[in-house]
Amino acid sequence: MSTAQAHHKHWPLAAEAHYLGPHQGSEPMDITVVLRRRGDHPAPTAWPHRATAKREDFGTHWGADPADAETVRSFAKAHGLTETGYEQHRRVLHLRGTPEALQKAFGVELGRYQFDDGSPEMIGCKLPPSLPSALSNSVIAVLGLDKRPVARPHFRRPAAQVTTTYTPVQLGQIYEFPTTADGTGQTVAVIELGGGFTQADFTQYVQGLGIAKAPTVNVVSVAGGASQPGGDADGEVMLDVEVIGALAPGATIALYFAPNTDQGFYEAISQAAHDATNHPSVISISWGGPEDSWSASSLAAMQTALQDALALGVTVTVASGDDGFTDGESDGQPHTDFPASSPYSLACGGTKLVASGGTIQSETVWNELASNEGATGGGVSASFALPTWQQSAKVPVGANGFVGRGTPDVAGDADPTTGYQVRVDGQDQVIGGTSAVAPLWAALIARFNQVQGQSLGDPHAAFYTIGSSAFHDITSGNNGKFKAAKGWDPCTGLGTPKGQTLLAALQAMKTTTGTTTASS
Repeated sequence: MSTAQAHHKHWPLAAEAHYLGPHQGSEPMDITVVLRRRGDHPAPTAWPHRATAKREDFGTHWGADPADAETVRSFAKAHGLTETGYEQHRRVLHLRGTPEALQKAFGVELGRYQFDDGSPEMIGCKLPPSLPSALSNSVIAVLGLDKRPVARPHFRRPAAQVTTTYTPVQLGQIYEFPTTADGTGQTVAVIELGGGFTQADFTQYVQGLGIAKAPTVNVVSVAGGASQPGGDADGEVMLDVEVIGALAPGATIALYFAPNTDQGFYEAISQAAHDATNHPSVISISWGGPEDSWSASSLAAMQTALQDALALGVTVTVASGDDGFTDGESDGQPHTDFPASSPYSLACGGTKLVASGGTIQSETVWNELASNEGATGGGVSASFALPTWQQSAKVPVGANGFVGRGTPDVAGDADPTTGYQVRVDGQDQVIGGTSAVAPLWAALIARFNQVQGQSLGDPHAAFYTIGSSAFHDITSGNNGKFKAAKGWDPCTGLGTPKGQTLLAALQAMKTTTGTTTASS
């Protein structure tokens, strides 16, 4: 077993489950049919921009075509499936049916699957659902027939005793977060596919950092998911919330708990992007899986949810993975992690940070593979082409000559041996991983949004234009294949933030560009 696999024994993905036989239950199942969007796709709201697309108008321009919904309804009725909900703006039609009816409708074989650890059986499909010709023009994906996990959390606890650790507040000082803002007026959404949130721990933690009032945390249940403290994934949830709570204490946090399935992950991002109650301006995601572990239709559906977020001016920060260039796969080949590899994600890589008195002494690529302490994910996407904003970044050519999107875009301290002081399930702990970097950047962007009086939206073009002057450029280290270099590299992207400098550069762009809308 490779070291990456050893670390992931708690977080296996769908392909690692064993087939036990056909599914025999008759309990109805709820599925999500993701419809194509009406019209052309919306451009990401790239900085600098006018006021972002209004949520209330979104469905009219970019939601589902009512004719497509009718096509699915007729198909569902003919196959004995019941409609349980329809949201045009989110392009979802929810159906319920017996396993037998769903198998016939979507040409799948539902089976019983189980992991080696003897955890409960799951329903899964040998092959992804095939779209009947009647629906092939209307539907992007059918989600929820396969209940196996699609993602793992990208956090790591150090294996040995560590001496160099930081509170998020200390990292905010080291990375020069603008001191004139605390995230007031912003909501940061956090996607969780497991674990639970404990208010008492959060309050005690934040107050222990000298923050008088703990930020409000709103828990949102998605597709049957719920906050369930008591498991290992609590480390992920509390890391996310405590990093944001410490670095953007004026912001509200909305925690979206969803099942770890293709349906749950899609629904969580889509609901957060369109949430008219919480109105998040940033979404932080610390979960993902190797790009090639996703079915083409699930990948396409997730892309449209991320695209919705950026079109609505919501920035999405995503952890790039903790297993170096292989992303934990055993073939020894380079792989990137999704959704970090989406061009709509601000992919967040990891460094090893040594600082003293608020000053960086050294910062290198996080790579502790030799001691089984992980390494930053990063590389070249095999699914998404090189975006325009990355064309001068010298992204290496990917596998089979594919000119792909490079990850990550940015970085932050992630090495568990220079990890974050957090509180989980009543215990003070140290945790690292790129999981810490996504909320770190989400908190920084919440501060930016407060100062700017509008959301950053899609930051890619602006960040790559501004370049190394506003980042600590990491030029030492590697992630097992790719090496750090001057400028952008597939280990730490553009580098770690010089927060105040980056804010000033974004404000200067706004002034010189006026309020023109930049497209992707």
